[in-house]
Amino acid sequence: MLNETDLSRADLNLLVLFEAVFEEGHVGRAADRLSLSPSAVSHGLGRLRRLLNDPLFLKTPKGVVATDRAQTLAPSIADVLQRVRAVISDAAPFDPATSVRRMIIGAPDGVSAVFLQPLLIDLAASAPGIDIGIRQLLPIAGETAPDRAWREAFSELEARAFDVAVVPVEDAPARFDKRTLYEEDFVLAMRPDHPFQQTSTIPAYCESRHLVVSLAGDPHGFVDEVLARDGLSRRVALTVPNFMFACAILPSTDLLCAIPRRFAEVYATRFGIATQDPPLPLGSFRLNAFIPKVALMDSGLAWIFDRLSAAGMQIQSGRLSVE
Repeated sequence: MLNETDLSRADLNLLVLFEAVFEEGHVGRAADRLSLSPSAVSHGLGRLRRLLNDPLFLKTPKGVVATDRAQTLAPSIADVLQRVRAVISDAAPFDPATSVRRMIIGAPDGVSAVFLQPLLIDLAASAPGIDIGIRQLLPIAGETAPDRAWREAFSELEARAFDVAVVPVEDAPARFDKRTLYEEDFVLAMRPDHPFQQTSTIPAYCESRHLVVSLAGDPHGFVDEVLARDGLSRRVALTVPNFMFACAILPSTDLLCAIPRRFAEVYATRFGIATQDPPLPLGSFRLNAFIPKVALMDSGLAWIFDRLSAAGMQIQSGRLSVE
């Protein structure tokens, strides 16, 4: 083994030279393979012999043969060179047209289901080899302030559990970069013949039975905070873990559910549900994409961050196809 002082004398090219001579079994052929002169190869072998304290290759009438020491070292040297070549290959400039990377985006399900449509169309045309993973992000139960409700998303983002986070948060620590994707508010979703469509008043709303999207089954949502400010309340008859599940359930029930407007524009027709504005404002917010600034040094991550931003502009402009 080389100690630290010996390692300072090492030259990676000597390992490449070792590999060529070992595989060719001939100094001249190794020289041709490396585009070097035979004397340069011989000189390099001399340096390598002194470094490793072994003859390594012995001359024969037909070329050279490896010593026992060289035979022992050969697999390790091949492994080292393979790893170095992989590192250099990975360091090649990012090209979305040829890249085969996988990138992970964290977002709530009612958000990822919206931005994925334009993003995947974009990738199919410009980066067919790139794969996307979606990690569902959830607010911390019991937290109503967005910066606190989504703080774990930033911790996981910084720990590289995923590459980009899209959450309804305005501010983040300075070490994160932010792009606004689109603005969002809520509509009420229900079966097409629901009686609430004829009596869409605040009292009728409060008297209706409601469905709330909550992974943990907590029946108290942001709507209840809005109602409580006016001294109002409602009955939550059912909770389900995501918006897709909610939309699948609604057509066969008399439940009302507040769902994101952009999500409804894309999926309401598919699920056979009707939507309308709530009788009282339920608030609006912006969906922002966040990435650690240091991650933007990775041109691939900087690229996907730009493509998410472009998808957001398409969503904001209302150019999503509606089924």
